[in-house]
Formats: sequence, C-alpha cells, structure tokens
Amino acid sequence: MNGAVSASSGRLGLMLTELRLPTIRRLASNLCAQSDSEGWPGQRLLEAVFEHEMAERETRRIDRHRAESALSPDKRLSSFDFAAVPSVSKAQVTALAEGQEWLDRGANVLLFGPPGVGKSHLVCGLGHALIDAGRRVLFTRCSDLVQRLQAARRDLRLPQELAKLDRFDLLILDDLSYVRRDQAETSVLFELIAERYEHKSLAITANTPFSQWGEVFVEPAMTLAAVDRLVHHSTILEMNVESYRRRAAQQGLAPAARKRR
Repeated sequence: MNGAVSASSGRLGLMLTELRLPTIRRLASNLCAQSDSEGWPGQRLLEAVFEHEMAERETRRIDRHRAESALSPDKRLSSFDFAAVPSVSKAQVTALAEGQEWLDRGANVLLFGPPGVGKSHLVCGLGHALIDAGRRVLFTRCSDLVQRLQAARRDLRLPQELAKLDRFDLLILDDLSYVRRDQAETSVLFELIAERYEHKSLAITANTPFSQWGEVFVEPAMTLAAVDRLVHHSTILEMNVESYRRRAAQQGLAPAARKRR
C-alpha cells in the first residue's frame, strides 16, 4: 500500500513539475493529508490548492515588479515624517496610494520643494504602495532617463524606447531641475511628457517652481506646453520647508558645540 501511495505521489510530483506548478508541488502532500483527515469534498481541496498557487504567483509578481522599479527599498510611506512637512496631507497621499483611479486616467503627481525635504522619499513610498497594489512603477533620475532617450533617438529607436516605458503605470522622474538646458535633451523630455499625456501617469520632483522651468526647456512655448500637459490632471504637493538634511546636520553640530563649551 505504502509503495502504491509513494508511486502515486511521485507521478503527481512529475506532473506538477511538467505543468510548472511549484507551489502546488511543494504543498500537495500536506494538503492531501489534511483533506483525507478532515474529509474535505473534492471542490474544497481544489480551491485550497489553487488559492495557494495563485497567492504565491502574486507574491512573485510583486517581487519582480519591485526589483524592476529601481525604488529605494527603505523609502516607504510608513517611514516618512509627515509632521516635518505640514503642507503635505497624509490623508491625501494615502488616498493616492489606495485609490488608483488617477492612474487609470493618466493623471500626474508633482512634488516641489528645496533639496533635502523628502520629495524622493515621499514619491518612492508612493511607488512602493502602488506596487503592493499590483501596479508597475519605474523610478529614475530625470537626467539619466533623458540621456537614455537621447541615445535612443540617435539610434533611430526612440518610439521603441517610449513603448518600453509605456508598460509602467507610473514613471517617476526625480530631480527634473537638474536636466541641462539643451535643445536635444529638452525635446526628448517634452516628447516623453506629450506621449504619456492623459494616457500614462508621471510623478515628477523638482527643486524649482514652474516659473523657473524656462531654465530647463529652451523655448518658452515648449515650457508652457509641458507645464500645461503636466498640470491639466495633477496633484501638486508643495514641500517648502527647511531641509531635513540641514536640520539633521544642525542637530548633530549642536551637541558638539555644547561639548566644546
């Protein structure tokens, strides 16, 4: 009897391997034993088996999407200090993370403030939350992406490169203010903004307000057109507070000064 059971288990294992069902293969023995001992009907056993397989596939999918996102692993909403940025509503950010209808509309999130106030942390935290909800996100420094798009244009494959970016529900462009004011860079950045307009979402961090974006885009008409497309459907988060890094440095210097006295 035991030999027959062992042979049957072996055949089942081979079939599950062939069907590429690793989770079921790993759990089949325990689930079958539980089913036998508790007298499950066949449908309940099948439901339990496939629930485990589907749950693990979803976990693996989220892990893949997180790895491809290039998000900082430690920058989560749970570790962001909302009290330090009173101009940003935690409830509003939570609504963006939990209600993703804005992604379906291709709406944008724009974060403004001086360096060191947590713009990148906040937008990364939002990205992680969206990945947990099943969305695809890509984080990149704006200048790096612009160089990538420029190279694609030189190689006559810009449409293909834009199509690759189209796979992501949210494209995060960090530090737009550091893009050089160059005709070639400006034009590919504008083309990206125009390509995703009302179609796919962008999240952009910038140290400078719209009034200074003429330093990024060469032509005034292009500046106005870019701003118009970004603002049309957007949530704007103003983070004009003292730099977190500066506060931390000052707090570190204060004990040292007291010690010298």
